[in-house]
Amino acid sequence: MGSWSYEEGFFAQEPWWKEATFYQVYPASFKDTNGDGWGDIPGVLSEIDYLHELGVDCIWLSPVFESPQKDMGYDVSDYQKIYAPYGTVEDVDALLEACHARGMKLILDLVVNHTSVEHEWFKESRSSRDNPKRDWYIWKPARYDADGNRMPPTNWRGYFACSTWTWDEHTQEYYLHLYATDQPDLNWENEECRHAIYENTMKFWLDRGIDGFRIDTVNKYSKRTEYADAPVTEPDMPHQPAPEMWCNGPRIHEFIREMQAKALAPYGAVSVGELSNTPDPAQVLPYVTAAAGELDMVFEFSLIRLGTGGLLSGKYIYRPFALSTMKELVSRWQTFVEGTDGWTTVFCENHDNGRAVSRFGDTSTPQLWRASAKALALWQATLTGTLFLYQGQEIGQTNMPASWGVDEYKDIEAVNFYAEAVRSGDAARVRETLHGLSVLARDHARLPFQWDGSPHAGFTSASSASARRQPPWMRVHDDYREINAARQRGDGDSVLEFYRRVLRLRKRYRDLFVFGTFRLVDAEDEAVFSYVKESALAAEEVPGAPKRKALVVINFTREEQTHPDVGTTLGCKGARCRLLAETETTTSSDPKPGVLAPWQGKVFVNF
Repeated sequence: MGSWSYEEGFFAQEPWWKEATFYQVYPASFKDTNGDGWGDIPGVLSEIDYLHELGVDCIWLSPVFESPQKDMGYDVSDYQKIYAPYGTVEDVDALLEACHARGMKLILDLVVNHTSVEHEWFKESRSSRDNPKRDWYIWKPARYDADGNRMPPTNWRGYFACSTWTWDEHTQEYYLHLYATDQPDLNWENEECRHAIYENTMKFWLDRGIDGFRIDTVNKYSKRTEYADAPVTEPDMPHQPAPEMWCNGPRIHEFIREMQAKALAPYGAVSVGELSNTPDPAQVLPYVTAAAGELDMVFEFSLIRLGTGGLLSGKYIYRPFALSTMKELVSRWQTFVEGTDGWTTVFCENHDNGRAVSRFGDTSTPQLWRASAKALALWQATLTGTLFLYQGQEIGQTNMPASWGVDEYKDIEAVNFYAEAVRSGDAARVRETLHGLSVLARDHARLPFQWDGSPHAGFTSASSASARRQPPWMRVHDDYREINAARQRGDGDSVLEFYRRVLRLRKRYRDLFVFGTFRLVDAEDEAVFSYVKESALAAEEVPGAPKRKALVVINFTREEQTHPDVGTTLGCKGARCRLLAETETTTSSDPKPGVLAPWQGKVFVNF
């Protein structure tokens, strides 16, 4: 860092997870070591050094528990067992040991808003109305219309294009499920149920040394218990969007504080919650302030949901957006914790969304694909908060080809929304839904990881003959020979090598990029995304140094663009304004000062 260094211990009091780079592994699609076409935990272990060399500090393992796989493991039937195609509990132990041996951490995906219908708790609950576990789930009697027709308890529409209620013939009542019929919601109002969650699901794994959890659907545990109808906002639909009935409910903060006190805090476990339908920073902050004792951090989804239609209906009717809209959202979620003891997260990909380079970048040519993938990497690595990467993001994996048919979509949400569009009989809606799926569908992120140019992209270790009998559970992308980790490894101009460099840069200048403040520059510019990061270190704490600042400029177009003047923006002159990093090295013998090539990004600092 030039002629000065951090004061010894300045960041020593900060928890490890603030400056860590987390990496989400979707195990079904990461690597298959036994040739059954399904990724597994030994596959993650086999590539642990790849992740370590990339600069990963913590692996987040998406659900691996026993499950009928109606929603890719987010329907758990036994929290203390591992779904056999993934491996065993001992395999998780081995992965944990390998992580710790390299100074890395491992967190698991905790799904406790609901279980599978195959979970023993639900089997007992539905066995009779007077079973001791009946109240561990949410059961309600039917309603009847004027003609005596049976109706669900409310008119709520769930996340997968269906009612949130399913009729149980055996006990003659409905049970609530915000997601699929196979995913009944647990009743967090029941204290015995809550404590079983802490003991049976969380402490079991924390006792084995797991470092924490990504907590699924964390703000849906407390529902509004009057169970009233939602307002009719979509007259043509039989069920109505009603997230206000189950998100951020009246007891939610009480429940999370209890979870923290009884399960997380005694182990020093890190927690990152999935906080959906909460676009107001004033509502988010109470979850992440250290004084509240709830969650360490959360995922807020305004940015990553850009382009989606309605949350619970019309989700896959794509809505184009302007760069200025993206800027406003980034600024909002970069600054909402300033002056507080809260914390924020940085991410633009996960298992529930299309690939970032296909949504926010440019895949029209190989050159623009590479340039825009690196631009997105620079953008993410220079933002304040804890950085989360999703598997394949670091090599620029893209959405599935436009030539693939609708039969390639496997995800329950995509299948249900498309079926609903077909049932409508509206040809335009079907076309729009297909287009939206091609950009936004969850399946894009779930294609197998592209390790090399061998058959099935090196995802499976099976021989060609064996692989033909049991191909990967999802089709491998057509471009795997051009985009894969082996091809990019060691290539200084590749997306992978750029990620490695920029992750090291993020750590080296953590005062700017992890802990620094954010200020947007020229919010209305629809071509160049510019912002200033200011160091978390006060100038007087580093004798002789100015207040450290960085200017990040990124061209989000395929044409040359000019960027703000560096000296004016950073308040420095001449040699004190230095180029710290850039996505593409200028090869022209006559470089143009202040000009960005298509999808080029640069970072300047005031040394």
